[in-house]
Amino acid sequence: MTSGRETKPASACRILVVEDEPAINDVVATALRYEGHSVTQLHDGGDGLSEALRAAWDLVVLDVMLPGVDGYEICRRMREGGQLAPVLFLTARSEPEDRIQGFVTGGDDYVTKPFSVAELVLRVGAILRRAGTAATSDQLVFDDLALDPSSQEVRRGGRLVELSPTEFRLLHYLIVNAGIVVSKAQILVEVWGDDYDGSENIVELYVGYLRRKIDDGRSPLIHTRRGAGYVLRTTTT
Repeated sequence: MTSGRETKPASACRILVVEDEPAINDVVATALRYEGHSVTQLHDGGDGLSEALRAAWDLVVLDVMLPGVDGYEICRRMREGGQLAPVLFLTARSEPEDRIQGFVTGGDDYVTKPFSVAELVLRVGAILRRAGTAATSDQLVFDDLALDPSSQEVRRGGRLVELSPTEFRLLHYLIVNAGIVVSKAQILVEVWGDDYDGSENIVELYVGYLRRKIDDGRSPLIHTRRGAGYVLRTTTT
């Protein structure tokens, strides 16, 4: 049994992020670096196009509405130039025709803003696995709790735990931030997204669901810090 969180010993993938909104660019880059990847950040479409064509990338994350050259054009030029790196589009456009255009130009996936960072990380992992560039296993382990994003399976002490998609995203966020107290507001953004306008009580409700499934009959791992939020930790830490 391991004590504490283990991150995958993945060989770092080289990822280019081209996004003109600094806050979003930094959030995406930080999340991907936390997963062990090497990330280059650019904010201009022209610079993004030059860099996408210049180097060999394992993944290119493109905003659609970029100054200079838009994301669709960058992707199209990449494919014309023989650059086969997978492309993940980030955009506020959510109409079917926009998604179709993204795939027609050679994109591999499409995430609309606002988005959950946890979902983005899972989508990136899926793209890299399909491309054969991800590590053989990206399982996250904390104590006797194991979460596998690729199979969407969770096990506690070797026993399979059935979770809903929302419960899975919540647990993924907690295990990625194991030992760190995260607030209800942070959880809402990461698990439910910026566009969620309901009550924060939904977090307490789903934490309760997780506790009943994860901590049932075993030492508790999900703890409440009153007035602060929740933390995944062992009782001895």
